Amino acid sequence: MTELKNDLYLRALLRQPTARTPIWMMRQAGRYLPEYRELRQQAGDFMSLCKNPELACEVTLQPLRRFSLDAAILFSDILTIPDAMGLGLYFETGEGPKFKHPVRDLKAIERLGVPDPEQELRYVMDAVRTIRRELKGEVPLIGFSGSPWTLATYMVEGGSTKNFSQVKKLMFAEPQAMHLLLDKLADSVILYLNAQIAAGAQAVMVFDTWGGVLSPRDYREFSLRYMDKIVKGLTRQAEGRQVPVTLFTKNGGAWLADMAATGADALGVDWTMNMGDARAAVADKVALQGNMDPSVLYASPNRIEEEVGRILASYGQGNGHVFNLGHGIHPEVNPEHAGAFINAVHKLSPAYHK
Repeated sequence: MTELKNDLYLRALLRQPTARTPIWMMRQAGRYLPEYRELRQQAGDFMSLCKNPELACEVTLQPLRRFSLDAAILFSDILTIPDAMGLGLYFETGEGPKFKHPVRDLKAIERLGVPDPEQELRYVMDAVRTIRRELKGEVPLIGFSGSPWTLATYMVEGGSTKNFSQVKKLMFAEPQAMHLLLDKLADSVILYLNAQIAAGAQAVMVFDTWGGVLSPRDYREFSLRYMDKIVKGLTRQAEGRQVPVTLFTKNGGAWLADMAATGADALGVDWTMNMGDARAAVADKVALQGNMDPSVLYASPNRIEEEVGRILASYGQGNGHVFNLGHGIHPEVNPEHAGAFINAVHKLSPAYHK
């Protein structure tokens, strides 16, 4: 494999010294970029982009041509695993993802198989291999998956939801069925992420988008328990390097210490928690990623730089910080404002690494 020219991101995740704070953006390849919108129109629909390795590679590389970012992230979707389980994933304009065959009882869950990542999900692995080749060692490639709990919410609800009634009904009324589903999903995620690592991903991230809708007790039982299983099942060395793993629970600031105890290398932090408080909560045992509110990117470049400075000061001196948004960049953001954000991190962060 080509030697990595910029390893700031990987070093920061392992809390090693860096000259500045590395930066990438969640959903950095996406609808805010006109070149992405043009390519998606050519492809016909979102899943056609995801399932074409060459197009997925092109989308992954688009933001790197515009911005001085320190990592690329695989262009894919968190719902690839449920799709490969035969649930019939489709997208309706303005309504988000939907499944033709939601799973809502024990019999449906028992019928689910664990997908073979080099068979049913081969298109993802081919995309990883293609992206690694085309990156030519410029920056590391991040692979990812949804968390078991987050995948289960879509699978049981049949799509997006505001009140989580179906998935919580299953969780409370039939906990054994829920645990069987989550266990199958954890096994699937382990295979999926390990296959991404074998294909060339140099770091991996688990997105727990909906863990924050659970009570503390239920979060530990139905979300964190399965992310812990994933962390312990992952390949942690490849190509002579450590492969860092990051966990991110949206609205999960109250559980950072518990998340750190899984053995993950880094935790994502959303904008609802102060970075200094987050650092204190994990006692510098793991790296932290985050955590600017994506809506700040609607503001002027001066205001964006001011917010970057505030977050850097909150985290303070030392290593172990990857700058990012607290969630995905909004589709309506002006790309020039994203550029101002990235430039502000480059400008202001070296002072915190002396």
